[in-house]
Formats: sequence, structure tokens, C-alpha cells
Amino acid sequence: MPFSFVILWTDALVFVLVVIVAILVRHIRRHEHLRTPWLRVGKSASGMAALTVLLFFIIIGLLDSIHFRPALENRYNNGEQVYSAEVLSLFDVIVNPLRTNVEKTYSAPLAAYLYAKETVSLPDGHQVREFSRLKFGGAHLQHPETQRIDDITARTAAGIGLGFAAWMLLVALLALMLARHHQESFKKSLSSIWRGATEIPWNAVLITLAAILTLLGIILMLTPYYHVLGTDKVGQDVLYQALKSIRTALVIGAITTLIMLPFALLLGIMAGYFQGWVDDIIQYIYTTLSSIPSVLLIAAAVLMMQVYIETHPELFETTAERADLRLLFLCIILGITSWTGLCRLLRGETLKLREMEYIQAAHAFGVSHWRVISRHILPNVMHIVLIATVMDFSGLVLAEAVLSYVGVGVDPSMISFGTMINAARLEMAREPMVWWTLLAAFGLMVALVLSANLFADAVQHAFDPRIQTLSEKTSIMRRSSNRKNSVGPAAATPSSKKIKHTPPA
Repeated sequence: MPFSFVILWTDALVFVLVVIVAILVRHIRRHEHLRTPWLRVGKSASGMAALTVLLFFIIIGLLDSIHFRPALENRYNNGEQVYSAEVLSLFDVIVNPLRTNVEKTYSAPLAAYLYAKETVSLPDGHQVREFSRLKFGGAHLQHPETQRIDDITARTAAGIGLGFAAWMLLVALLALMLARHHQESFKKSLSSIWRGATEIPWNAVLITLAAILTLLGIILMLTPYYHVLGTDKVGQDVLYQALKSIRTALVIGAITTLIMLPFALLLGIMAGYFQGWVDDIIQYIYTTLSSIPSVLLIAAAVLMMQVYIETHPELFETTAERADLRLLFLCIILGITSWTGLCRLLRGETLKLREMEYIQAAHAFGVSHWRVISRHILPNVMHIVLIATVMDFSGLVLAEAVLSYVGVGVDPSMISFGTMINAARLEMAREPMVWWTLLAAFGLMVALVLSANLFADAVQHAFDPRIQTLSEKTSIMRRSSNRKNSVGPAAATPSSKKIKHTPPA
């Protein structure tokens, strides 16, 4: 077999989370009262555009979560194939040129020479200091000084054309699907999409896809010949590092949420429902936990885990397994320390729901406490859980960057936004300044966090009953005022006919 699959702890948890999401989607589609709020999310143009960007990041994260060890050629041990100690992912195979085209040291974005001068020996024995040619970047050019700009321009135009062609194909497929679904002509369906007359704002989705596909087309045409975002100190492509950091950020946000939810749900609802000594104990627990500085607690836990890993090297076959265990432990610590805010919200909401008439009626009929919690309390607090979960995701991504920056985050061998920013800290102080590592990490992290925040805002507007009620009242008032304005002048004619008196004969 040319490879051996490797299932890391975080890989297993990521795909368990995917299965849970798939089951929830199937459950929501079967129940109209659960499907209605999500339909409102689908009507938000900003929310659907943000979801499109998030799906792009999620696809990269899932591809980077399928790991394997390639087989070594002609290497056998007692008749069994020997596999490499390097753990690769399916994403590494797709972007193999980015991973394997390694230069000597720093190079600027789209450059053909090294970023700093080095000593070069001439054929006559003399030594001069000059900018050496890159091994891969611009290697196809005979005279980079005169050919590079024209070559980059031509390949960029070809990439834009490729992205535009792919986008036009998607637009045509979408218009055909809508035309078949609504039983209308292709032209009418296409016009409805661009006028925003569809139930889902496909025009916003298509505009976002146009930007993404254009960018992908440009990168696809340039990466075999140039380093689009330059290289780092050891000559590794910065674009590759930035894309690999996406999985780390998604794992931190998703698995930490998966660990945090049981604590927040169970303890928050129990505190608000049972009250008394149960409420006192739970309040004491999360008040004490909130009083401890979270950074110090996380640093102490991560350092303890690091000592355990270093004293038990026989437990890990590869470096990736060791780094993955530290990442999992960081998710556990973040989950344990970040459930207190959601627990407070759920406690307050449960205190309010406990006094509602239908809960009192259930108690009067002798319904058990756990049945009341599962059938009446839990469904009515899920909108808070969903809103808080989506909004906390971006905070967890930023938390990983801060922790890795101060040295208590992920393993140094694992690529993340925090490790890239930490490396850029010293690069920004050198002369000449290396700025592209920070720019790449900052740009992708802002895109991920911004899309998560915009999607969270759409979810909040769809699920929050107070915002929903206010918007419904506003729309009702607008419709009533429009109706009065439209029928006001016309209504005077019938009334004038009714009060008109005929003169006596």
C-alpha cells in the first residue's frame, strides 16, 4: 500500500462534529418550527456571503484533517512496507508545489531573487555580494529584470479569466436549477437572481464566489512559477503556511465549543431550574473559576502537558502525534475555562422560564423534572446556545493566536496564525524588514474572524425573539402606513357619495 492512514485525536473529533452537524441538519429539515429560523438566516445577504467564505475555510480544514504516512520506496522490514515518519494530509497533496518548492531563505512576494544579499564566488575566483536567483521563484525566466512584470501580468490575466469562466459555469448551473425548480425559463430565472427576487439572496452569494474564484484562479496560475506571498527564514512558502493555519484555527474553535457546551448546558440549566443549594454550588464553582486569570491557568496546564510529553517520548511515533496531543489538551483547557459566560446566560433564562405558566402546569400534572427540562426548558434556550456558540468562535480563534504568540499555545512544530505572528515579531525588527509573513497571517485571520462575526450577526437576528418581534412590528407598521397612503385619497370618493343629500322635490 503506498500510504498508511493516520487518525489523530483532533481528526477524529472533527469528523465526529461533522457527523453531529449532519444529524442536526437532517433533524431540522424535518421540523418546520426548527427550519423557520434558519430560513430567516438564509434571507440575510451578509449572512449568506459570510457563510460562503466560511465554507471555503471549512473545506480547507476538512481536507487538511485527512492524514496519512507515505510509503518509502524500496524500504521493507521483515517483508513489511516501511512508511515515512512525516505525516501528510490530503491538502498537502493538492498543494504539493507550495510544500516542496523550498528556497534558501527569505524572498519577497512574486520575486525572482533572494531578499538579502549573499556572498557569491565568481568563475575567476573573486567573491561579490549580490542578490542570488531563487531556485523556484521565477526560475523559468531568462532575464527577470525585464520579463518578470510582463509574465506576472499575463498569468494574472489568465487566472482572472479562469476564475471568471468557473464562476460563469456556476451561475449557469444555478440558473438552470432554479428554472427547473420553479418551472420557468432560464432567462427569467437568471433575471430573478440578479434582481434579488429569489428567496435566498443568490446575488450576494455569487458576488462573493466571484471574488473567491478570481483569487483562486490567480493563485493557481502563479504558484507553479512564483511564491505569491514570499518565503520565510527557512525558505518555506508563506502562502502554504497561512493556508495550513486554517485547520488549527478551526480545530480550536470547533472542538473547544464541543467541550464547552456540556458544562454550560448542564450546569446553567440545573442552577436556574433547581435553585437552592444546587444554584449556590454552581455559582460558587463558576465564580471561583472566573476569578482565576485564564491565561495563567492555561499556561500552567500547557506547561504540565509539555513536561509529560517530553518525559514519555515512547508514546508518540511521529512529531505530528505529539503536536496534535498538545493541541487537543489546549482545546480542553480552553473549553473548561470558557463555559462560565454561557452558563450565566442559561441560568438567567432558565430562572425566567421556570415561572412560566406551562412549566407550572407541567409541575401540577406531576411531570418529572428531567422531562420538563428536556421537553420545555432546553428547546427554549437553544437560541441562546446557538448565538453564543457562533459568536464565541471568533474569540477562540483570536485566543489561539494570542496564546501561541506568548509561547503557551500550540506546539512550535505546528503551523498556526499565532506561530506565524510570533515569527513575524522578530522579522519586523530586522533590516530590511520582512513584512509579508505578518500580512498573510493577519489577512487570513481577519477574513475568518470577520466572516464568522457576520454570520453570527445574521444568526442572532434570526433566532433572537426580541429582535424578531421588533422587526415584525416595524414591518407591520410600514405596511399599514403604506396601505393608508395608497387608499387614503381614493377612499374619499365613496364616503362623499354616502353623505351627499338630494335636494327636496
